[in-house]
Amino acid sequence: MPTLAQFLELRSALPTSFSPDGEQVLALSNLTGTMQLYRVARAGGDLEQLTDYDEPVGGVYLPTRDAIVLQADVGGNERLQLSLFEPATRATTPLAHDPEHIHRYGGASRDSRWITYGCNKRNGVDFDVYVRAVDGDEERLVFSLGGWCEPGGFSPDGRWIAVEHLTEKSGDNDLYLAPVDGGDAIHVSPHDDEALFAPPSWLPDSSAFYFATNTGRDTSAIARYDMATRSWEYVIEDEWDLLCHIDHAGRHLVVSANEDGYSRVEVRDARTLELRAEVPLTSRGVVGMPCFSRDGRYLAYHFTSPTVPGDVWLYDIDTGDTRRLTQSPGEVGADEMVEPELVRFASFDGESIPAFVLVPKDGEPPHPVIVVVHGGPEGQTTAVFGPLMQYFAANGYAVVAPNVRGSTGYGKRFEHLDDVYKRMDSVKDMLGLHDWLAGDVRFDESRVVLYGGSYGGYMVLAGLAFFPERWAAGVDIVGISNLVTFLENTSEWRRAFREREYGSLERDRDFLLSVSPITRVGDIRAPLFIIHGRNDPRVPVTEAEQIHRELVSHGVRAELLVYDDEGHGLNKLKNRLDAYPKAVAFLDEVLGR
Repeated sequence: MPTLAQFLELRSALPTSFSPDGEQVLALSNLTGTMQLYRVARAGGDLEQLTDYDEPVGGVYLPTRDAIVLQADVGGNERLQLSLFEPATRATTPLAHDPEHIHRYGGASRDSRWITYGCNKRNGVDFDVYVRAVDGDEERLVFSLGGWCEPGGFSPDGRWIAVEHLTEKSGDNDLYLAPVDGGDAIHVSPHDDEALFAPPSWLPDSSAFYFATNTGRDTSAIARYDMATRSWEYVIEDEWDLLCHIDHAGRHLVVSANEDGYSRVEVRDARTLELRAEVPLTSRGVVGMPCFSRDGRYLAYHFTSPTVPGDVWLYDIDTGDTRRLTQSPGEVGADEMVEPELVRFASFDGESIPAFVLVPKDGEPPHPVIVVVHGGPEGQTTAVFGPLMQYFAANGYAVVAPNVRGSTGYGKRFEHLDDVYKRMDSVKDMLGLHDWLAGDVRFDESRVVLYGGSYGGYMVLAGLAFFPERWAAGVDIVGISNLVTFLENTSEWRRAFREREYGSLERDRDFLLSVSPITRVGDIRAPLFIIHGRNDPRVPVTEAEQIHRELVSHGVRAELLVYDDEGHGLNKLKNRLDAYPKAVAFLDEVLGR
């Protein structure tokens, strides 16, 4: 039987970009225990390590130079800094550095002269969009609308930078084109409904671009914007959410669909939109991080599934051949893992809630159950690999991962079913899940554990506090215990963005308190295990400390682990190897296993 450490030590790799000549693929891999940059020959071979930092990093090649824009923070504080990294010499030169502020990379011009990034240095709160010379110190502000603005890359001719601007409505943004050399921005996306607009995929002559949006629809479809007429229309529609990516040469448009948490990926002609091929996958799973070689022939992508930790794959569009480019090490095989069932259960009001269910291959039912709730709440549990979920399933626990109302991937209607005053409806979805478990002889309804991180951590605490009779234990990772103190103490740059979803401190304070688990802490009976990062800028560590303190004062068993070199979650293997075995031992003891 594989150990927990063996599951946690399974490695993975994912692509970020091709080298300008198309001969190398830049990849991120956690071989050292944190995500570092490597490169691998397109023809195949071993990973060559480029960076070796204590902190996780990210990076992409510049379009025409053998140089990489490197992005990193310190201790999970999310104050990202940008540097220029030269693979040949391993030299690093600061590009956009200010340790007190955040720099989010937004892309490079096609001639590699300029980069764009979003930064909150003007006032510590609002994110503006800047361009900066790769060589030299020239920098200028190109877009400042207030609030949260995120650059989405340059147009091929270098004249425009796409900018996503979050509005005050939940699940809503606007798309602008900001002129690099000054002047008025183009508002691409005037709309009345709550809708999302993704960054452009430009045709190479900058005459038009494709983008995904769900305005006027329930799910995202692909639209085409024409620069001459300043208008757009839908060109590819589906019942599921779609995204698109185009190659530098403008030959191919890759369209990916999220079908109930699984990926379907098509290659279309970028001009005519004629379907050319469907990217062949070795099994049902999830494709991410697609990137093209400069000539558009090769597509690199990350593939993972519930039984595959994930590696870089290469698809030759001209020949139709696909092959695995990286072979990440691991001591647990797919045959030792569980393929999930995809089910739906009825919630309290009849709403249909999807869930992935892993049933142990061994052991006699009824099995104890771990209910894993994703973060967000604008997120989705998809068919990706989860080492803890697979470990639990290999050791006699059933695992159920619901996509409660408020999850993305099932249309706007479903996503907005938990907004503000509907918050408790998502918590009640877990009661419908418990009822469903009770009706199946495979599951032990008396030994059901809630497990979740971030917003999922809030769901754990809310479940234990508002419906204490249902749950045997909880594991809360970087979760919210008090929505008021969370909003008061989260980083200033996040507050307005989070108030869109949860409610306003000014207008909704009483409601926020009423749905905060800490206001019902006296009702919690189940033992709780808490994990948090000291440097978390999203959910401050005080959220963990206050619920732990209150539970201990009420005589409820509660254990708290705080990691001084982590932020919003555990990104370092050494910390996961310390925390998760303790959490598992806690659950085994509490459930009498």
